[in-house]
Amino acid sequence: MILFGPSGNSESFYAAGYSHTEQSAKFVKDMGLDCFEYSFGRGVRMTEAKAISIGDAFREQGVEISVHAPYYINFANPDGESAQKSYGYVLDSGKMLRLMGGKRCVFHPAAQGKMEREEAVSLTEERLKILRDYIYLNNLEDLYFCPETMGKIAQIGTLEEVVRFCKIDKVYLPAVDFGHINAREQGSLKTVSDYKERLEYMIAELGYERVKHFHVHFSKIQYSAKGEVRHLTFADTEYGPEFAPLAAALKELKLEPYIVSESAGTQAEDALEMKRVYGAL
Repeated sequence: MILFGPSGNSESFYAAGYSHTEQSAKFVKDMGLDCFEYSFGRGVRMTEAKAISIGDAFREQGVEISVHAPYYINFANPDGESAQKSYGYVLDSGKMLRLMGGKRCVFHPAAQGKMEREEAVSLTEERLKILRDYIYLNNLEDLYFCPETMGKIAQIGTLEEVVRFCKIDKVYLPAVDFGHINAREQGSLKTVSDYKERLEYMIAELGYERVKHFHVHFSKIQYSAKGEVRHLTFADTEYGPEFAPLAAALKELKLEPYIVSESAGTQAEDALEMKRVYGAL
């Protein structure tokens, strides 16, 4: 079964008078949604007691929870000390995820910086092998760590690069942000075939069983020549991508991902719209 839900709390959540993440579980469930992504974007600053409390609330509602590790992770940082911090950010996110009862931790792989592209990608790959070892050492190998496709040209995270990273170990599961792909490729995702091409590539490289329940971020994104500029809502008519062709491709290929809406402020409503579009097929 495909799961649909928001990344963080939408404006309507706060407008309804809610403020605590524990309340997000019932809010999401009452809307008819299935999952929720909690962001540690600016750092893992949560107590264990709070993580357990959030986990209890989501378990009670039968809503799955995932987390997004801090945004400033960079496994291509030439400074080894900074890379060491990145291992910590991912592992800390994983530990909180475990307490919350979730299974998926999304993270940004790296930025190219002043390096040649392949040099940066190779360095990221080597460090993700070290991260894999840390994941096993911390007994977190029953979780999925999801390197994400990135929206800016200068970021490491094309679909091919993410697939390459996921070949390191089964603990890595692709997080495919179709808005990011569309932005970095200047509006490349339009037809069912455009989506199928990407999905079939992943299946060919990683195998159907591995890809069947992959992680998805979806939103419309404004872009420039350098890629992603900002997240939009489904109300936007100028930028893509559209969800309907992806829904058709997923159904055709019998894939059942975990789909997270990252729309700007209307993420819960747009997640519900995606669920409606998929359900109507």
